[in-house]
Amino acid sequence: MATNPTYFEIIDFIFENRNLEQIIEFHPSDATQRRVEELIAKEREGTITEQEHLELEDYMQFDHIMTLMKARAAQVLTARAS
Repeated sequence: MATNPTYFEIIDFIFENRNLEQIIEFHPSDATQRRVEELIAKEREGTITEQEHLELEDYMQFDHIMTLMKARAAQVLTARAS
């Protein structure tokens, strides 16, 4: 089972019966954003550990999933408005 807190952040968000507008407006917490920025800086500097690199990959996957969810939500809203 995943132990990365961002997994739970996203899962909790999805399971709270959000409407499509809320999905589109979702942003990770400030703490998550700061951690990603820290990991990206370490990667650029070449000081990232293997564990941190795996953590960064997880964040990138989350970002991809949320991007897809937001795009789909926007498509559905557009179709409903037509």
